[in-house]
Amino acid sequence: MRAQFVMSEIGVGLRRNLTMTFAVIISVGLSLALFGGSMLMSEQVSKMKGFWYDKANVSIYLCNKQDAVEASEAATKKADGSGGGSTGVTTCAKGAVTDEQKKQIESELKQMTLVKSVAYESADEAYKHYQERFGNTALASSITPDQMQESFRVKLKDPEKYKVVTSAFVGRDGIHTVDDQRQAIDDLFRILNYLNIAALAIMLIMLIVALLLIVNTVRVSAFSRRRETGIMRLVGASSFYIQVPFIMEAAVAGLIGALFACAMLMSGQYFVIDHGVGLRDKIQLIDFMGWGSVLAKLPYVLFIGLLMPSMAAFIALRKYLKV
Repeated sequence: MRAQFVMSEIGVGLRRNLTMTFAVIISVGLSLALFGGSMLMSEQVSKMKGFWYDKANVSIYLCNKQDAVEASEAATKKADGSGGGSTGVTTCAKGAVTDEQKKQIESELKQMTLVKSVAYESADEAYKHYQERFGNTALASSITPDQMQESFRVKLKDPEKYKVVTSAFVGRDGIHTVDDQRQAIDDLFRILNYLNIAALAIMLIMLIVALLLIVNTVRVSAFSRRRETGIMRLVGASSFYIQVPFIMEAAVAGLIGALFACAMLMSGQYFVIDHGVGLRDKIQLIDFMGWGSVLAKLPYVLFIGLLMPSMAAFIALRKYLKV
């Protein structure tokens, strides 16, 4: 098969259906950009999970004297039927945490195999940290060191198993609450996963639209050249020989759309993450992906950009170009 003939037929087909070809390129480009963006979003969420789960602690807050007074009052109201209680109320009603209880809690934590490290924070240290973070607020001026709670900050080897620590210590005497920071992080990741699912749904819709446009474009092109293909049948040309120019037209349009999608992904990384908007500098709490992750997705985008239109054209042509 002569390459010159194939290339000339591709050029003729693209020029005859210029408007539909342009629509195919835009549709394929947008759908593949969403496809690449979904892959990057999934990788970003996984990377953020590893980054934040490693920093997430289980905090065990201990009862202080004020907690004990409030718990006793709340317990009295509950006994009278005029108020409710909570875990902190139930445990702190027996008084502030004792030195013996603190030693027992710390000893049990260090004996747990899933615990990586245990850090004790006194009330004075908690007050100092609070003032550093919220010292400019009106509430900070009314807080005194004796109102702050002592706590143990527990780092886990596997943050997924935080419930083991929670179930072992919640409700015990001397412990006000057991707070796991991972629960708040999970809410954020749940929202990000929903956004990723929404992007995938939009990508599928755009992909269907692109496939329909490709099929219609190929059909129109085959119909407009029915005389040429009829002559080729009469002289004994094979179905494959007749179909190749049409398939290549779709492949070229898909490749251009894929290149457009790659340009959008790289522009997003450059103008949104690194420069321009500069999210990497403005939101330093998030460990954004680098260029390596973006470039690794481009071959997938290009491959699908070539394969998807080619397969759609091949299936559509089987009905129109039978020998």
